[in-house]
Amino acid sequence: MAGHVQTVLGAVPPESLGATLMHEHVLCDITPRSLREATLSRPELLQPITLQSRYDIDYGRHPHAGKTVMLDRELAVAELDLFRAEGGASMVEMTIGGLAPDPDGLVEVSRRTGVQLVMGCGQYVEDFQDPSNHARSVEDFATEMLDALRRGAWGTDVRAGIIGEIGCSAPWTPLERRVMAGAALAQQETGAALTIHPGVHPDQPAEIIAFLRAHGGDIPRTIIDHVDRTIFDDDRLFALADTGCVLEFDLFGYEHAYWSFAPINMPNDGTRIDRIRRLLDRGHGDQVVISQDICRLTRLRAFGGHGYGHIFRNIVPFMRERGFSQAELDAILVETPRRLLTLPG
Repeated sequence: MAGHVQTVLGAVPPESLGATLMHEHVLCDITPRSLREATLSRPELLQPITLQSRYDIDYGRHPHAGKTVMLDRELAVAELDLFRAEGGASMVEMTIGGLAPDPDGLVEVSRRTGVQLVMGCGQYVEDFQDPSNHARSVEDFATEMLDALRRGAWGTDVRAGIIGEIGCSAPWTPLERRVMAGAALAQQETGAALTIHPGVHPDQPAEIIAFLRAHGGDIPRTIIDHVDRTIFDDDRLFALADTGCVLEFDLFGYEHAYWSFAPINMPNDGTRIDRIRRLLDRGHGDQVVISQDICRLTRLRAFGGHGYGHIFRNIVPFMRERGFSQAELDAILVETPRRLLTLPG
């Protein structure tokens, strides 16, 4: 695999990736356990998604247990066919432990659509993990990730090509720290990139980077996800970039100010673009990647959402209008993803 990108269909040359989104979900179930259990007594939490209800369900002020269940392979094929027609070539699929990963399903979807999928591995935030994980050691988590990268993940022979999205809460829990220490060991052993879901606190990305430094992590091959919902001031943003890590703006298409998971005001796509522009003007052009983190039905085209192709239909033209050069766009969508996803020799 050295010098190649590991997709769900096997190793491919890095130059075959093309335009790549670094953080999406194709087949997953991201329904919180408490919400799933609540449906036993509250069937309205599973109401059908219609043209009349779609916006309110997507907005998030009222819970809905069905919108985060994306397990339909036929639907995934239809959505990725659109993605490919709109200019996308590859994406990183971040459905890992706790989120109902389906490696064989990803193989089928990739074969049928021609979209190259790179699968993640590891464990999501503690609230989604199997309770038995509390008894597991750092070394056990590392072995799980090494096996996923070298042999196959979740009882299959489908190999992961990246570590993560490793989940962190704010405050960070002891279990999540053990998983992160295991991820650092797996990164040391394989050289694979590590992508991280930070908790919703502006200082946690810096805490994570400090932890990884102390545990031998490779910071230039580490991606901090969801920067656009975590850090809102330039001082913290630039300080994080100065560590050498990659900053991922991965909630493009999410235009609601309301965020049900924390008392923050979410930015819109224009604000995301402006913040990326400031990073590039400061010399961090090879440290930025973008995506949409689609993990709910209401963001798919079939349900009236923007779909996986939003970045190519809307955001790339928007960025060109804001003065982004083709070289800058290529760095964000092609060159930096290629560098991160290429397994070193």
